Amino acid sequence: MHLLRVENLSVSYLTESGEVPIVDRMSIKMGMGEILGVVGESGSGKSMMALAIMGLLSPKMRMRADYINLDGEDLMKMSVEDRAAYVASKAAIIFQEPQASLNPCFSIASQLDETIAFHGGGGRADRKTKALELLDDVGINRPDLVLKMYPHQLSGGMNQRVAIAMALACEPRLLIADEPTTALDVTIQSQIIELLVKLSRAQQSGLMLITHDFALLSENTDRIGVVYSGQLMEHAATENILSSPHHPYTKALLDSIPQLGDRHVKGSRLFALDGNIPAIDQLPVGCRLGPRCPKAERQCVNTPELRSIENYGKVRCHLASVSSVNKAEADS
Repeated sequence: MHLLRVENLSVSYLTESGEVPIVDRMSIKMGMGEILGVVGESGSGKSMMALAIMGLLSPKMRMRADYINLDGEDLMKMSVEDRAAYVASKAAIIFQEPQASLNPCFSIASQLDETIAFHGGGGRADRKTKALELLDDVGINRPDLVLKMYPHQLSGGMNQRVAIAMALACEPRLLIADEPTTALDVTIQSQIIELLVKLSRAQQSGLMLITHDFALLSENTDRIGVVYSGQLMEHAATENILSSPHHPYTKALLDSIPQLGDRHVKGSRLFALDGNIPAIDQLPVGCRLGPRCPKAERQCVNTPELRSIENYGKVRCHLASVSSVNKAEADS
């Protein structure tokens, strides 16, 4: 059974002249206890996809999907109110900026207590004990003192640890971590990721890691989804992605990292893909990577579909070797 299954998710921005697409027919699957990495350049739509799943889009955004099934329930069949309540009971998100999670008007103790209480955390004494344990888990020294403080009295890194503790307080079936360790030093980064992975494995909950760090994904994920210009370009097992990427964009991302790429020679410049990700209102014809792709051919002016490659995964590219897969593999 899938913990999360999203089919043909699209998000657009509403303007006076019409809708501008941001996320285009994105489909992903996550099993119980699975850790999925989502990688791509800034502005590719990774965070927007996460916000859509969580129901946190602004009123100027419009979402469509065939279905979004979370822990056995289709969110698209629910009212807005029911969906919000259900998602709050099943999922949590860690934002890159802790300001998106913390209220400057309330103490850390008050905000953690409210979260723990909402999820049935017992009496006041039990909730305080739980809050102290959570702060200790995310590497905060003297959590008893931090509980009495307000967000403005803490550094950005400390606030991020508090925000992570609040997300973990929900004991979510699905945790989406959107660049969760950007504001933390390297030692704490490792500690936090290790904690998130450990909890996911132990509780058989799903963890979606949104990041630019392929090294982090290589060590901690089961599968990786590569996103570019609002589309899922490649989705396969982590081992497959790292050892034999089928999409030129995925290969370009890997080749830009010295320890993973094979195009870097000592003393030479690092590889970089020419050009920039297209603006959402100026998308190219056909393949969205086409103008930047080093392997582009005439057929790339036609829009590629995300297709299955036997014993590999799914790839959105005309040049990838595509074969049919049996139903058992397609449903895996």
